[in-house]
Amino acid sequence: MQNLTTLKDIDLENKKVLLRVDYNVVTDGKITDEFRVRASLPTIDYLIKKNCSIILISHNGRPEGKVVESMSLRPVARLLPRLLGRDVTFIDECTGDEVQQEAEFLRAGDIMLLENLRFNPGEEKNDSGFAKELASLAEVYVDDAFAAIHRAHASTVGVAKLLPHAAGLLVQKEYDTFEMLMEKPKRPYTAVIGGAKISDKLGILKEILNHVDALLIGGAMANTFLLAKGHNMRSSKVEKDKLKEALSIMRKAQTKKIKLLLPVDLVVSKSVDDKNKPKTVNTDGLQAGDIALDLGPKTMDLFNSVISESKTVFWNGTLGIAELPKFAKASSSMAHSMISSDAKTIVGGGDTAAFVDKAELESHFSFVSTGGGASLQLLAGNKLPGIEILLRK
Repeated sequence: MQNLTTLKDIDLENKKVLLRVDYNVVTDGKITDEFRVRASLPTIDYLIKKNCSIILISHNGRPEGKVVESMSLRPVARLLPRLLGRDVTFIDECTGDEVQQEAEFLRAGDIMLLENLRFNPGEEKNDSGFAKELASLAEVYVDDAFAAIHRAHASTVGVAKLLPHAAGLLVQKEYDTFEMLMEKPKRPYTAVIGGAKISDKLGILKEILNHVDALLIGGAMANTFLLAKGHNMRSSKVEKDKLKEALSIMRKAQTKKIKLLLPVDLVVSKSVDDKNKPKTVNTDGLQAGDIALDLGPKTMDLFNSVISESKTVFWNGTLGIAELPKFAKASSSMAHSMISSDAKTIVGGGDTAAFVDKAELESHFSFVSTGGGASLQLLAGNKLPGIEILLRK
């Protein structure tokens, strides 16, 4: 992997900086978690020390080019002063005369947050005119929005073509972490992959077998693997059209002598909101109507024994329906097993990052990624548009 252009590679002193951040954290007018906002603070602090003025830009949600008030970034503008200890001006547009005027008046240390970029249809279309309007506000562009870096949008690719540019501290750390996983992990290296669907993670499942020593599979995705091995999964969620892919992945692991572990017991119920206590059954013991909703204790003992022997562990995808406490036990067990190990521990963003953040465990891992989709695409060996443009030429 090539090196990124970093903050140390460009002249930032007294510059006006357009800083792409990932504040995709507002739902129905409320901030759902502060993790991604806090992740942007080191880069903001670095730029302030360089006497920069900063124009923060971000998307939030999927407003499809229209103004949707519940997706406004205004709640983030109220949060930032508390986190930064300084004023942040909020402009309820992302382009136009008011934005231009406010940008012109910025002085060293001033910070301005623009409204949701996706309120403008030019953002997702990577419209050159919209990119030019954004670029005209500043002298330098910095991308610190790792979770959006796999998108070829105006604010991730278009602007970078028009201004001197660099990766922010978060993007640099994310990239360096995944480069380590791809090229030089300490061994044994174990990947734990959960979540709902094989189809969402087919790329990483195929590619990661070229890098790991062990692969542990959980979540509803494991049901398809178990079905492919001949287990009757009853009413559990499965992808019957992915059975060949599941068998192919298991064969590849066997050929490469990689330890691939599937669940040996499961926590089942007749429905997610069944008032009866969930049962734990072996994988060949599901009864009519049973739905697998979490991994059982025997499985977690197996998984945890592998984690305890590992030197690097990557985890993406919760192992059960972790938003419900009664089906979050396997995910909690995995989190604590990783934390108590001697391994370098990386959590791959998305729902998994949200789970460990909600459990207030984030600081105990070596690194928690802010980008679920972006991290998976990197590990699947894909080129990401926002990364490609930041690479040193």
